[in-house]
Amino acid sequence: MGQRKNRMKAWLTRALEIPPDVMMDLPRITMVGRLHIYIENHRGLLLFSENEVRLMLKQGQCIISGKNFVIKAILPEEILLEGTIDVVRYVES
Repeated sequence: MGQRKNRMKAWLTRALEIPPDVMMDLPRITMVGRLHIYIENHRGLLLFSENEVRLMLKQGQCIISGKNFVIKAILPEEILLEGTIDVVRYVES
């Protein structure tokens, strides 16, 4: 049933031309070079260190690796991270 629901959401998103992150609860990730990353639609901060940040997403995790991370702003579903970003990975659960 869950797979059918996801296919229906995807079809509606395309048919109504609604941004996928709005309709399907997907994360929106915006990077400025390797210096800043802004992530919307996360479900919480799992891990923060100077070299790694892990965010819970609706269907997995976002793992950001790099150096000298500083959280510039954090809200319930948004985070702005500053530092040297080397890798951004998405891991499905």
